[in-house]
Amino acid sequence: MNGTRRVTANLPIGLLDQATRASGKGITETLVAGLTLVRRSAAARKAKALRGRIRLDVDLEVSRERTRR
Repeated sequence: MNGTRRVTANLPIGLLDQATRASGKGITETLVAGLTLVRRSAAARKAKALRGRIRLDVDLEVSRERTRR
């Protein structure tokens, strides 16, 4: 990460309690994990939108640096 930012947020108590119990971590770590999931979900949506639009011609054996016998 490129530093930190202190924020004030009004969060539902029950949701925060459930999330911290589920993660087994503290509040900050749980919030960071949640924000990371949001970011990954957005990236996955973008990648899914590209499905079928990019034509790849990849030789798997070459890309894996394996020699054929």
